[in-house]
Amino acid sequence: MQKKLLVAIVAAAILVVPFVARSEEPDALGVEWQGKKPCEKLHEDDQIRILRCTFPPGAKHLRHQHPANFVYTLSGGKLEVINETGTRHPVAITDSFAMNAPVTWHEVTNEGDTTIRYLA
Repeated sequence: MQKKLLVAIVAAAILVVPFVARSEEPDALGVEWQGKKPCEKLHEDDQIRILRCTFPPGAKHLRHQHPANFVYTLSGGKLEVINETGTRHPVAITDSFAMNAPVTWHEVTNEGDTTIRYLA
């Protein structure tokens, strides 16, 4: 009896979790700021998507979500990142990389005086 209950709970979790984890926020490619999309798709297939994103000083990447990704910073600068846990002010370092977990939502602003460019 306990084994059947455990199997039922695991099966329910497998079926429900993908739907709970989905965000209602637009994808990173779907948002604009001042009539422009900050990211362009360079490549996408069933295994990988590569974007090039450019943020001049003061530019925003309005509230959006995205899957886990690898980010390579081409040119860095100061950021403001707002998400469900609060606000932080990281510095994107030129020629650095980061591996990010899926993001249910965040909003990013270039608060520095340099243009930030990265591949994601």
